[in-house]
Amino acid sequence: MKCPYCSNLEDKVIDSRISKDGMTIRRRRECLACEKRFTTHEKIEDTLPAIIKKDNRREPFDSKKILDGLRKACQKRDISMQQLEEITDRIERSLMERGVKEVQSSEIGEQIMHELHDLDQVAYVRFASVYRSFKDLNDFMKEVKTFLERREQSQKKAPVEK
Repeated sequence: MKCPYCSNLEDKVIDSRISKDGMTIRRRRECLACEKRFTTHEKIEDTLPAIIKKDNRREPFDSKKILDGLRKACQKRDISMQQLEEITDRIERSLMERGVKEVQSSEIGEQIMHELHDLDQVAYVRFASVYRSFKDLNDFMKEVKTFLERREQSQKKAPVEK
């Protein structure tokens, strides 16, 4: 591992810990040249599918793109970075569990929409407005109406607390 301070390639691992979800190993390292410490995170990437974009291009899965989209949708909302990372992790894990080699980007977009629907109304509508590429106010209003109908249905299904 290349030291971020002096670029030396020699280091020693001081501490290793498995993350809560068991998908990542956190390693605390010390550079043998400058003796500064830094942290690395290791995780399996081989099992993630290629993403088929709208124009049929293929590109490697990049969880950073999901996190960036979530950040933009949730900007100035009372949503923690941890919540956004958990959503990103759930989406990534579901793709790994499927075990497919390729997945349509639209499937990931729908999964993000589902997660935001349950998390925050404003973030959901923000993401939907970009993801669905609304042409006019009518398209936007249809999406809001659909959102409200789904929310009402899920509230009816939820058990009543006493």
